[in-house]
Amino acid sequence: METTSRVGAQSPAAEGGQQLSSDRRTVDGYLLAPFPWYGLDEAFTGPRWLMQVGMSADGAVEHGSIGHGEEPSVRSESTEDKERFAVVVTVAANPSRRSADGTGLLEATSVSSAAWLAGVGLLSFTWPGQMDHTLRDDWLDQQTETAWVLADDLDGPDWSSLSLPVDGVPTPFHYRESEFGWVLAGSTQEGVHVGAYGRGMSAYGLGFAVVKDIAAYA
Repeated sequence: METTSRVGAQSPAAEGGQQLSSDRRTVDGYLLAPFPWYGLDEAFTGPRWLMQVGMSADGAVEHGSIGHGEEPSVRSESTEDKERFAVVVTVAANPSRRSADGTGLLEATSVSSAAWLAGVGLLSFTWPGQMDHTLRDDWLDQQTETAWVLADDLDGPDWSSLSLPVDGVPTPFHYRESEFGWVLAGSTQEGVHVGAYGRGMSAYGLGFAVVKDIAAYA
C-alpha cells in the first residue's frame, strides 16, 4: 500500500462542515481545477450543491466536494435518522513533485487520499449523542487520526470491495461502514481519484460520472 500525504488536508470543519456557509456556493475554485469533477450520475435526480475546494500552498486546486440530496447539518439525535445525502470528493492524481517555489516536496496522491478526505468529511457532520461542545474537539482529533490510519490500510479488514459504475464502466472501490455512515474510494479512467461518503442513502445503488457543467451547480 502506498503511503500518501493528506492532500493539503484541512480540518473537518474546513473540508465539509459548518464553516463553509460564506463560500459554499462559489464556483470559481472549481473552474480553476485542471482535472474533471465527479458527481453522482444521471440516475440521481435530487438536489446537487457545491461545497468547497482544497488548494495546495502554491494555489493549485487539489480536491473538492460536491453534495447530493439533503444538505446535512451536524448529526444530532433529532436528525441522524432523517438526513439522506451523499458527498462525492474528487482528488487530482498527482505524482510526487516539488512545490512551486522549489522549497518543498509534495507527496503523491492516491486512493488513500480520497478515502481519508471522505472519512474526514463524514466526521464533519457527526456529533455523537451525549457529547458536549468541550469534548467534541478532542473526539474529532481522535477520529480524524483513526480515519487516516484506516485510509492508509485499504487492504485491511475494515474495508470491503464494492463495484460501482464510473462513467458507465464497472469500477472497484474500497468500502466501509461505521455508526456514522459509509465511506468509499476508488480511481477513475480520467486520471482522478474519487471518494464518497453519506448517510441515509445506500452506497450500493450509486454511480459516478464526470460533471458536464460545474457552473450549473452554483
